[in-house]
Amino acid sequence: MRRWLRRRRDELRCKQVARVLQSHIDGELDPMTAEKVSAHLDACLRCGMAASSYRDLKARIARLSEPVNVDAVERLRAFVDELTAHEAD
Repeated sequence: MRRWLRRRRDELRCKQVARVLQSHIDGELDPMTAEKVSAHLDACLRCGMAASSYRDLKARIARLSEPVNVDAVERLRAFVDELTAHEAD
């Protein structure tokens, strides 16, 4: 009855995607992992929205005319990682 709820062994879970989301957006994942992450982002509303937020933030930072404070970016990444870790639990 609940067969449609079961995950296939090769599907990623939200927590796994949260760990590699930034690398995925930056194009740093191997092709097989990137394909699995993309499939998860297409199927999972919450993770898809997180990816959209990351992409938007990255685009906004790229448009800044002043140099970005590297410490501020690292603090922001740590904060987002902490939030996604709590959401994925």
